[in-house]
Amino acid sequence: MAQNIFQIQISLNGFTPKIWRRIQLKSDTLLPDLHDIIQLTMGWDDSHLHQFIKNKEFYGDPSVDEDFDTIDYRKIKLSAMLNKEKEKFIYEYDFGDSWEHTILLEKILPVDPNTKYPVCIAGEMNCPPEDCGGVWGYSELLEILKDPKHEEYEDYIEWLGDDFDPKEFDLEEVNKIFMECNY
Repeated sequence: MAQNIFQIQISLNGFTPKIWRRIQLKSDTLLPDLHDIIQLTMGWDDSHLHQFIKNKEFYGDPSVDEDFDTIDYRKIKLSAMLNKEKEKFIYEYDFGDSWEHTILLEKILPVDPNTKYPVCIAGEMNCPPEDCGGVWGYSELLEILKDPKHEEYEDYIEWLGDDFDPKEFDLEEVNKIFMECNY
């Protein structure tokens, strides 16, 4: 199959307002590279285990996930997981906080020789901070940040910094990082 460009949407499940990114990348991107691309795009720190899930099958690095019945993903291309528009699968990051993302194939496009892939073309909302307790913990964190009189407010500000903005997404910064990568 000739190489195409896949336009995918990555959206964090279970949170409103929707936290999402739209990426264009090569259809022959390997799943470990897709993991790295998701980490960079969403703003995660890559400090936890991860896996991809499709049709009740789990894809990951079996040398890391020895306790799980995991299909070795190190040589599997994105095009093996998605091959038609509107098809999707799950990316799970941090099995404790269980951040589930839906990966949706929006469009199959021809390669643009003037574009360096991957490229992020859109997105909204800041990624939750690592180790904040999943969707429920992040919701609670945001409520505390709205109330400077809350007993935990100062602790959260010290942890996150006073410039943390849950609505911020820096498209230019993501693409600057991508320009330095070789995927």
